Amino acid sequence: MPDNAFSPESRISNLPDLAVSIIGLTKVYGGQNGRPKKEALTSVDLAVPRGAFFGLLGPNGAGKSTLINIMAGLVTKTSGSVRLWDFDITSQERRARCAIGIVPQELNLDPFFTPRETLEVQAGLYGVPKAERRTDEILETVGLSDKADSYSRTLSGGMRRRLLIAKAMVHSPPILVLDEPTAGVDVELRKTLWKSIREMNARGTTILLTTHYLEEAEELCDQIAIINHGQVVACDTTDALLKQLDNKTVILLLSESLPSIPDAMKRFKPRQPRPNQIEITYRPSSTAMLDILQTAQEIKLPIADIVTEEVDLEDIFLQLTRSTPEAP
Repeated sequence: MPDNAFSPESRISNLPDLAVSIIGLTKVYGGQNGRPKKEALTSVDLAVPRGAFFGLLGPNGAGKSTLINIMAGLVTKTSGSVRLWDFDITSQERRARCAIGIVPQELNLDPFFTPRETLEVQAGLYGVPKAERRTDEILETVGLSDKADSYSRTLSGGMRRRLLIAKAMVHSPPILVLDEPTAGVDVELRKTLWKSIREMNARGTTILLTTHYLEEAEELCDQIAIINHGQVVACDTTDALLKQLDNKTVILLLSESLPSIPDAMKRFKPRQPRPNQIEITYRPSSTAMLDILQTAQEIKLPIADIVTEEVDLEDIFLQLTRSTPEAP
């Protein structure tokens, strides 16, 4: 493998099980002007399997950007180890950097370059020989072939986002990090972006996504880590995380109004938000839905319809990020 480029051919054999392996990663920023030091990351362990669509979530200031900047080589870690495609970011810095493509939040594009020129310059910076460049192929992948020779300043916001993704792909990295890629993008363009990214993931590219759109992460990611105050507070498959909250709500919509909740239903600790509704939040591990419905049937409750509310990723996120104490 050349020192200044990532060779796709080298990935054919001896593929690593983990695309990203982080062990005990700590970052402490030195205090300035008499201020105390700040620990941005505290003993972070993270394992991203090869080929995964992995979500990294957390509130503002949680440490996500610091983690990504360390992976990108923009911030120096204080301690711990980070391996990208099994290359250590310290002892094998050049190879590690070539194994990753970063799509930043900021639209850092030269307004006077066309998309084709942008990709050619980026490929040159990575030392990709002209004969091995895939400029036209990448532009087609992100849907910018018809804008290949237009100035970047004339592109819409969604097109610029896609061009950032294209820039990150010029050296064929096996890992693509997307830092809030759909921020400020309308719904239609968001769907277009995710279609392209899903296709890349299906072809084997490992995707690491940070986003504040929790429903987006829930739909796209097969594994999710939640970071808060510089620590990983949860890391599991999306399905397993959703099962962590033993909580479910059933709403009984009645065909007629009731002046109060029947005594037989009170053991389920219900609410009556409207005269024709009874709302019950229960734990499936200790209370069965069938028990609720049988009780309602026994007292001949006039049920017209039943609505259930499942736990979602936002519930998990809020529970974990609110209950974790701030690191010293």
